[in-house]
Amino acid sequence: MGGIYIKEVDVHKQKINIVKVSTGFLIFFLMISMLFSQNNSQEMDELKADALKVYLDCGGCDRDYTRNEINFVNYVRDRQEADIHIFVTTLNTGSAGREYSIEFIGQKKYQHLRFTLKYFSNRVDTSDDTRKGLVRVLKKGLMPFISDTPLEEHISVQFEKKEDVKPTVVTDKWDSWIFSLGMNTSMSGEKLYRYSNMSGSFSINRTTPELKISTSFRANMSSSYFEIGDTTIDTSTKRLRFGSLVVKSISDHWSVGGWLNAASSTYSNEKYSFSATPALEYNVFPYSQSTKKQLNFLYRIGVRHIAYIEETIYDKMAETLFNESLSVTLRIKQPWGTASASLLGSHYFHDFSKNRFSVYGSISVRLWKGFSVNGNGSFAMIHDQLSLVKGTLTNEDILLRLREISTTYHYRFSIGVGYTFGSVYSNVVNPRFGSGGMY
Repeated sequence: MGGIYIKEVDVHKQKINIVKVSTGFLIFFLMISMLFSQNNSQEMDELKADALKVYLDCGGCDRDYTRNEINFVNYVRDRQEADIHIFVTTLNTGSAGREYSIEFIGQKKYQHLRFTLKYFSNRVDTSDDTRKGLVRVLKKGLMPFISDTPLEEHISVQFEKKEDVKPTVVTDKWDSWIFSLGMNTSMSGEKLYRYSNMSGSFSINRTTPELKISTSFRANMSSSYFEIGDTTIDTSTKRLRFGSLVVKSISDHWSVGGWLNAASSTYSNEKYSFSATPALEYNVFPYSQSTKKQLNFLYRIGVRHIAYIEETIYDKMAETLFNESLSVTLRIKQPWGTASASLLGSHYFHDFSKNRFSVYGSISVRLWKGFSVNGNGSFAMIHDQLSLVKGTLTNEDILLRLREISTTYHYRFSIGVGYTFGSVYSNVVNPRFGSGGMY
């Protein structure tokens, strides 16, 4: 019995020794693996330190997704620090999608490199489809710059060959026509207040290089209810609008077309109105450059018939009016920022004193490293309010903006500045707790 007991003890010791040896080997391999991983990480950190500095100037991009998918460059928050300024402008396409013009602007030692790539999103694409497509094009555009860096050895290019795909002639059974429907309703309320709103829209559009057709119908109805002491205020407003635009391209600078409109609005005292407005437009810059700069002169002349809900201050229940207008619009989008300005003048032919002049401007500029300024404003001189209701408006009409109110001018203005300093890098993405802002 004693011998058997000693043998069992020896077996037990042997098991313990095997476990110790196995544990030792495991620790050894883990240390080797960690050391190898650390060396690889250090090597990648060293490569990343010398990687390209990119300033992504794209208002419609998913920046977090882009930085996660394209992690072989350094993102900076100021364009003057960048080796590459990626400047993205957009333009709506005829199929209700969007054209992205992605300009790669080399800076510093890459000043000799500057080119533009295009990406087209479809109207049925999800936001995920769009951001994947943009990232794919961004990667292509970065390759000429990457080839001049140590990271070039770690980049591979893959060609996705699809044997079953053959070139075919595209047949559009809809012939470029796009139909859209939309409805929306909202409600809110408290003990002494409630509000409801219902709106709907329907549009038909067709856009080709030679012709643009846009037709839409919109309806909006809202009601408000208030209890103020022993007083009850129950109001409602209604607005209906139909509009149709047809534009024919004449050349890369000229276009001709016009509008047909019909409307009904309790706010504007219009039981119904119809108008027809032919127009002619000249663009100083070619339309092909419209994503970056436009200088348009638009002349319109038209006729409008209006039937009023209530008698106007000019003792009218209905009238037919002829009018004309001229507008000048400048839009610029460049790497330094964006700017736009417009002037509009209009008048009625039966009385030239019934006129309107308005000016609008907006600007957003990066003045120097980390400092930017933005602002917008408008001013209008108004002398053409022909539909004003005769008589005195109620307090509810004025306070709740239920009726158009007499005025000779309107203005709006805002300005802001921003200054950012500190680290120029913006590589890290951390989505924890949302945006991390206060709540």
